[in-house]
Amino acid sequence: MKILHVVRRLGPVGGMERYVYELVLALLEMGHQVEVVCEEVLCDVPRHLLVHQVSRSAPRPRWLALFLFRKKVAHWLRLHPHPGWIIHSHERLIGHHVSTFHGQPFATVFERSWLRLISLRVWMHLLMERQELSIPLLVVPNSEVTRQQLCHYYADLAPRIVTPVAPGTTCQGLRAPRALDPSGGTVAFIGTEWRRKGLAFAASVVAELRKTRPLLKLVVVGPAPEEVAHLFADWRGGYELLGWMDRPNYGAFDVLLHPAKAEPYGMVVTEALAAQVRVVISDRCGVAPEIRPGHGAVLSLDAPLGAWADALDHALSHASCSGVTVRSWQTAAWEYQEIYAEVARSLECPVLPADNFAPVKSILT
Repeated sequence: MKILHVVRRLGPVGGMERYVYELVLALLEMGHQVEVVCEEVLCDVPRHLLVHQVSRSAPRPRWLALFLFRKKVAHWLRLHPHPGWIIHSHERLIGHHVSTFHGQPFATVFERSWLRLISLRVWMHLLMERQELSIPLLVVPNSEVTRQQLCHYYADLAPRIVTPVAPGTTCQGLRAPRALDPSGGTVAFIGTEWRRKGLAFAASVVAELRKTRPLLKLVVVGPAPEEVAHLFADWRGGYELLGWMDRPNYGAFDVLLHPAKAEPYGMVVTEALAAQVRVVISDRCGVAPEIRPGHGAVLSLDAPLGAWADALDHALSHASCSGVTVRSWQTAAWEYQEIYAEVARSLECPVLPADNFAPVKSILT
């Protein structure tokens, strides 16, 4: 098959970006012809992968960056038509055949104050989100949580929203069995979007548990140290701010703490489990239904601080993992191959306009 992936940043530099990067590698290994259209290349380009770059836009405001990116991609596709190719979007694109939806729908804004709707930014995000979902033949969520949200907010589009294709897992270090000092242990928090992923609350949980485990250490991977140092102004040691790391060594940690406020999936959770590291996470994570007692604990963010500290203490006291099944990226690629095959069959009887990019012209010109 011939598949053209579209993503703004190519490389394992974030959850969505890693998903695309690993999926492209797996598809290439399966023998498919794969190309990518992007703004930035943030990795060594894999062998046999042809990458096309469009000019980069300013990252802020985000809605404008997304709008300009899709306009540039539409223009590029008009100049470089790919007949017979399946166009797979991971952005707010139009003129595509398959869309993978990686995040929480922006339409959740309707659950908040109506005052938020008095904004060009909000309406542009809502417009682009609906177009991203209504143009393709099939929409692929990255988790069951995301699928349910999409079907709720876009019920009219539910027939094209298919079974989720969850991320695969790349094992990055393996935690060797070891006895922990009852007064210590190493807890990891991983995530650049530290507010959404709950770093402030994670620090509070660890601080609470340090009352009985005074040698406990929190290692923060992702955000720049200067961004989050204020959260530890009252601490006297017991933490380490490592900044961004492409591939953290999970084997150095005892428990991953991930109290995210909104997390469509949570690839760091499955990566930790693959490394035999227990997890304590919020029920807002898409991966939460997959967590078993031998993996750690899932708690509500409404649970008291003490309950989180107790769950973390229990995970540290029973640090070895059991019953972990590691999902490969090859499995994800095989699932996408079935999706591409369905799209290819549909395209034999044209579903899109004769000019596949007519929607682009009518909206942007």
